[in-house]
Amino acid sequence: MKIKLDYTNMVLDIKNIREKIESAKVSISEKKSKGLMDFMLLPHNQGNVVEEILDYKEKMKGKIENIVILGIGGSAFGTYVLHNALNHPYHNEFKTPKLYIADNIDPERLFHILERVDINKTLFNVITKSGETIETISQFMIIKNLLGGKAKELIVITTDEESGSLIKVAKNEGFKTFFVPKGVGGRFSVLTPVGLLPAAFLGLDIKEILRGASQACEDTAITFAAMQYMSLLDNKNIFVMMPYVDRLKLVPDWYSQLFSESLSKEIDNDGNIVNTGFNVAKALGATDQHSQLQLYIEGPKDKIIIFLDVDEYHEEMIIPKNYENIDSLKILGGVPHSKLIKLSKKATEASLTEVGQMNMTLTLPKITEFTIGQLLYMLEYSCAFLGELMNINAFNQPGVEHGKKLIYKYLSKI
Repeated sequence: MKIKLDYTNMVLDIKNIREKIESAKVSISEKKSKGLMDFMLLPHNQGNVVEEILDYKEKMKGKIENIVILGIGGSAFGTYVLHNALNHPYHNEFKTPKLYIADNIDPERLFHILERVDINKTLFNVITKSGETIETISQFMIIKNLLGGKAKELIVITTDEESGSLIKVAKNEGFKTFFVPKGVGGRFSVLTPVGLLPAAFLGLDIKEILRGASQACEDTAITFAAMQYMSLLDNKNIFVMMPYVDRLKLVPDWYSQLFSESLSKEIDNDGNIVNTGFNVAKALGATDQHSQLQLYIEGPKDKIIIFLDVDEYHEEMIIPKNYENIDSLKILGGVPHSKLIKLSKKATEASLTEVGQMNMTLTLPKITEFTIGQLLYMLEYSCAFLGELMNINAFNQPGVEHGKKLIYKYLSKI
């Protein structure tokens, strides 16, 4: 059940940066020992947290029909990915608890969620690592006011254990809390209660997610990072992630935040101005063969296409042999849809390769809690490793922090 990486079509020789790779391995190991790579510990040290989550789920059994996530960025993307990948695509139509994610402060978003749910039968999970995320705090204040005396029962807070305004509120007012480990940033937090708590309530096996993450192949992640680094050296800093399975169609959103915030930096570790980074775009096969593929085939050769594929789909549809007398339709008769979409991917891959547009493929054996855990951890590790290759700090986000400060400045003038 291992994820495979095929980089045959990258036309890049990893041997050219072998020394740099070895140096990055040493740096990762040293930083891990100093507590600077704590996301790497998550697949192995969440046992007590998992039990606490499962106990809390049992305590809330029969009390809720919905779970609403109040969180933005890394506080929401992980749940999106886990839910979309592992639950039924129409989960909310026939299963409970139903999931709603309020990851924006467009007033209509939260208004219509509240219009849809019975707030007295809804668990509101407030998620902000810093405890200061203004969008999330504003939503929390609205919900707390609406719930009144039931707020303490129906609000659960996921935040830093020591710092931030939200933990002060939680302690003073007695809210149930789960914690994001201090050394784990929001965009690396899917394997903490940020992702595990909602996943458990949605019926997913969070122990298996962590087990998969613990079995992820770091060598595959390193090769993946090395290919991306060599692409950057080749002046190709646009990555298009293109799943050929609907269950993975939200992975590019999560991946985009992870890589954009981690690897887009003005200054490197030596203080040099580098203004480096990646643009991450998303496409969906076979859907976007009929929209974006024209750009990738005949447009600028400044991109790397990253396919996500699976060996085995959960369900199958067979095309019936209805039109044996029409040659263009006869050829489809009896063909499984899984075969058809794989041929579509093969055709796209071949077309890109023929025109010199480099591409590589990550293939999951089947989409399960185990393989999704593998995939998410592998992408996180490759991101951190790529930061070492680029000689930048992959764990800060000064550009984002500047914007947050400006919001408070503007608010003070209202």
